[in-house]
Amino acid sequence: MEVIWFAVFTVLLAGYFALEGFDLGVGLLLPVLGRTRGNRDRMVAAMAPYVLANEVWLVAVAGTMFGVYPLLEGEVLFGLYPLVVAMLLCWVLRDAGLWFRRRLDGSAWRGFWDAAIAFGSLGLSVGWGMALYAAATGFEASPVHPLGLMLGMVVTLLFAFHGWTFLGWRTPGVFGVTRSGRVLLVSGLVAALPALGVLGGAMPYLLEHSAPAATLNVLSVMVLPVAPIMLGAQIWVWRTFRPGKDAFRLPSFF
Repeated sequence: MEVIWFAVFTVLLAGYFALEGFDLGVGLLLPVLGRTRGNRDRMVAAMAPYVLANEVWLVAVAGTMFGVYPLLEGEVLFGLYPLVVAMLLCWVLRDAGLWFRRRLDGSAWRGFWDAAIAFGSLGLSVGWGMALYAAATGFEASPVHPLGLMLGMVVTLLFAFHGWTFLGWRTPGVFGVTRSGRVLLVSGLVAALPALGVLGGAMPYLLEHSAPAATLNVLSVMVLPVAPIMLGAQIWVWRTFRPGKDAFRLPSFF
């Protein structure tokens, strides 16, 4: 059972990196590709329908960690407390930018929230790399380390590339590139490589610190009915907002 839940945790974290990675990547590219207001609107419209569905994966990651690895939860929250707080603030800032940028029509208003999206995406991307470095050291080293910062930049670049590939798939030709769904899938796997590499190295540690078998059995009963709903919702989002005539349509809540 410990191996099964390790595989579930790995899939969830890799899925978050592969899916939320392009959202963060598009945010990172706003100052680069969004030189005009129209281009920024197109970029936000391209990723907006996927944001909430992709963030569900992070909620699932957190829930799995709290239930399956309770000791790891304490180490993460205690050892990485400043980093976790900073990442939460960046998450709130990024999402606030998505929610508020269209509430008023002034250029200064939109410019401020577009900057918030870009800054929040940068903070989250770098923060994830630093958190992965700390996890790779068994949370014994500070994430504010040259190698941690370097991994943060690697994750940032991978997310930016994934976001650029996503724009090429979702808005073919608009930003000078056209990508197929297969290429997008490959870039998603590449974006998930840091998470997969760290979890692969940490597998013995995680298996040793798993919750008791009885707890894992109860979690299995609780999760099984929810998993198909989560996957079904994800499939519905991708089918509904696939490239086409509605590529630049924003959901009503953005």
